[in-house]
Amino acid sequence: MTSSENETQTLLTVEEQVGVAKRRQVTGTVRARTLSHEREETVEADLSVEALKVERVPIGRFVDGPIPDRQDGDTTVISVIEEVAVVEVRLKLVEEVRITRRTESRRMTEHVTLRRQDVVIDQDPAPNDPEA
Repeated sequence: MTSSENETQTLLTVEEQVGVAKRRQVTGTVRARTLSHEREETVEADLSVEALKVERVPIGRFVDGPIPDRQDGDTTVISVIEEVAVVEVRLKLVEEVRITRRTESRRMTEHVTLRRQDVVIDQDPAPNDPEA
């Protein structure tokens, strides 16, 4: 073996490395706002109104006993009794109170204000944005 064969040979190598880093950067801002709109609208509805009519009907006759309240169609009849002193106690029908129920319908028109909101999104560019 020769001396050149015994020598160690060294090869140089190059190694590359890469590193990744993250950072925050503002690219723009977003604002949300609401817009309210009003509009007048007419609302119609059918309404029912109940009215009571009170009528007093004088009777003036004697009866054998109390008369219970009764219903005569839409009319409620309430009998008013009075004790009258005679040789014997008898009941005299003094009057009847008649209460009649009537239902009337009428058209109602009312103006009302209706509101609606919309959301508008505005986007502002970043402070260093070259496109701004």
